[in-house]
Amino acid sequence: MSLNPITATAAAAYTQQTGTANTKSTKQTDKADAATAAASTKDTEKSETTKKTDNDTAVIYEKHVSSSTGKSTSHAAVIAQLKADSEARTAQLQSLVEKMLAKQGQTLATADDMWSFLAKGNLKADPETIAQAQKDVAEDGYWGAEQTSDRILSFAKALASDDPEKADELLEAFKKGYKQATKTWGSDLPSLCSDTYDLVEKKFSEWKNSTKDASDTSVTEKDA
Repeated sequence: MSLNPITATAAAAYTQQTGTANTKSTKQTDKADAATAAASTKDTEKSETTKKTDNDTAVIYEKHVSSSTGKSTSHAAVIAQLKADSEARTAQLQSLVEKMLAKQGQTLATADDMWSFLAKGNLKADPETIAQAQKDVAEDGYWGAEQTSDRILSFAKALASDDPEKADELLEAFKKGYKQATKTWGSDLPSLCSDTYDLVEKKFSEWKNSTKDASDTSVTEKDA
């Protein structure tokens, strides 16, 4: 069927309008899609940035430790170490004193031709051994009161790094060692051991007061 000029013109106009409308619609759709894509991209970038920030934060995060807590822990550790050092010093001296006095008494027993305190089998010492023992327990002998007390004091000073303030602490350790040696001996220790005890007390007292004496001398010299 043929169209008349008016109808053809109207049809052409409609087609043109429809095409234009479709073109506008397509452009609007493209713009909307572009906007959506851009928004999506921004959201993605923002999400990635947030994740990166979170990750970075997780990596550099360090647990905060209170300085006061750290100081408290350190202080407690120092106290514990000092206590352990003190106990070790006194235990060493106590053990040394116990062994030395037992040996001193045993040597004296040999010198007096008595049965050796720690011997098994009740064997008497031979004359040569007795002569050496008598020499050792003499006043100037190795196991005499003077030399034995000197060795005890020297050992105590070494344990205390020659600090007179620890004299009382180590003197108590000496007394415990003496008491233990007496218990091991089974009765009162020989007089040689008690003489050693008296000299140790005297020498510890002198050691303890050495700092005070030095201080008094310094003050006197300054005043002069």
